[in-house]
Amino acid sequence: MNKFADIKTITTTKDSEGFATTSQTILASVRVYREGRHGSEKWANLAAFSEATDLFRFRAIPGVVVTTEHFIECEGELFDITSVENVKGRGMYTEVLAKKVVSSVGKS
Repeated sequence: MNKFADIKTITTTKDSEGFATTSQTILASVRVYREGRHGSEKWANLAAFSEATDLFRFRAIPGVVVTTEHFIECEGELFDITSVENVKGRGMYTEVLAKKVVSSVGKS
């Protein structure tokens, strides 16, 4: 676990005049192991998840259920979760495949 990350939920609400407001809520701040996509054996076996750019592994968080509706922010970058897995079914670690969110406005 070599990096820090925030697990977030992002919601968009409209006010009475119809203007949209985006808000981010941090569900948990955790230490994570982050592995970028490269030619390792692990990524070769995950060919079905071709859109994923990063793999995150962290300890399971009591009382927090991580789903594909959440986002991970790590080192100033935002990632959309595409897959969540309980490692070896023990409930000790969670493994997440995520796709980097690239802004369509401006440069990131």
